[in-house]
Amino acid sequence: MEVSVETFYQPDYSNPISGEYMFAYRITIENHNNFSVKLHRRHWHIFDSNGSYREVEGEGVVGVQPILQPGERYQYVSGCNLRTEMGKMYGSYTMENLNNKKSFEVNIPIFEMIVPFKMN
Repeated sequence: MEVSVETFYQPDYSNPISGEYMFAYRITIENHNNFSVKLHRRHWHIFDSNGSYREVEGEGVVGVQPILQPGERYQYVSGCNLRTEMGKMYGSYTMENLNNKKSFEVNIPIFEMIVPFKMN
């Protein structure tokens, strides 16, 4: 399994004056196994640059529990709001090998969310 992430700052949904920064992220999950898998759960660790931390856990992603055949990839877009101009996230998916019905964890690599004007 391979997981990659792209992030996008959402200025139209952000309000810096009141400390609200919205980011979208696009996740690509690729099944490099020789068996089909089903994504059951997600577990996120979210950090603001002011030291605050929260966890998000739940079933599926964006309301679905996708099944990926060998060689298939699945993409979805979701969002995260921060209280600061930068932060980071990482997490894991609980997947099921549909051949033997065994569950396994797939790590989601750490990624940063940074308001573009901070990159100067």
